[in-house]
Amino acid sequence: MSESTTPAALQVRGLRKAYQDVVAVDGLDLEVRRGECFGLLGPNGAGKTTTIEICEGLTTPDSGDVEVLGMRWSTQAMALRQRLGIQLQDTQLSDKLTVFETVRLFRSFYHQGPAAAEMIDLMQLGEKRSSRVGSLSGGQKQRLALACALVGAPDLLFLDEPTTGLDPQARRQLWDVIDAFRGEGRTILLTTHYMDEAEKLCDRVAIMDHGRQIALGTPRELVASIGGEHLVEFSVGDKGRALDTETLRHIEGVSDVRLDADTGNVRMQVDELHRAVPALLNEINRQGIPLTELRTHSATLEDVFVALTGRHLRDE
Repeated sequence: MSESTTPAALQVRGLRKAYQDVVAVDGLDLEVRRGECFGLLGPNGAGKTTTIEICEGLTTPDSGDVEVLGMRWSTQAMALRQRLGIQLQDTQLSDKLTVFETVRLFRSFYHQGPAAAEMIDLMQLGEKRSSRVGSLSGGQKQRLALACALVGAPDLLFLDEPTTGLDPQARRQLWDVIDAFRGEGRTILLTTHYMDEAEKLCDRVAIMDHGRQIALGTPRELVASIGGEHLVEFSVGDKGRALDTETLRHIEGVSDVRLDADTGNVRMQVDELHRAVPALLNEINRQGIPLTELRTHSATLEDVFVALTGRHLRDE
């Protein structure tokens, strides 16, 4: 069956959810294909967690339609629970149970899946098998939560900011496990505000802001959509008030220039660093303005969000 005719793992249409006067999700449409890792990106308050909780059957929407693996929560909840794995943003497990007891308990909820000991070894928790959950480090608790989500061999895995608060090594260990799960042809819906995480793991991403989808595509497509492969960021004296930014727009290969009047920071999207940077330095020198800082980097999904909204993902 071709990709175009294969039923989606998750189909969301016109989803809306409000909490009193706050609209968390505002008419959202999403489609997650079978076998892909799909990322929901956005700042805190964008509606990511509310969206994923509705898809998990934990929250009831005000309106809209959600179809998960061809089923609906209203009529096929028991069947759905057997086919889903869920790692919440803050999974609370009993501190007094051991690692083995915890995974064995979750395994008992499912009709199929690997043995508890096998899942513990997969998560590199073998040495902690008899340790109580309360004694584990943050990274170990996250790996245990993921073990509980995977122990039923789910067809669709929901991960809500699974690596928040972890050190870089612990994050990469979890990335390897998630990547291996995707390699088995299973489906993942992942929420995160770490752009490197999305670029590493996700086949496609949807960027959310204020409860709506503002961009959709592969990480490469979204980065290409802003019109420049590289970002040049610099600061000048007197908060940039004397800088004539219009002249910078005429530098060859520059697709966008933004000045933050409060800080004096300037962002330029450019195609070729080796041409744009010398031209920029010459222009600043011609204007007689002191350059206080200069940075360059390849464009990322963070830059896509800035280009679309004028804000950084961490601003909220």
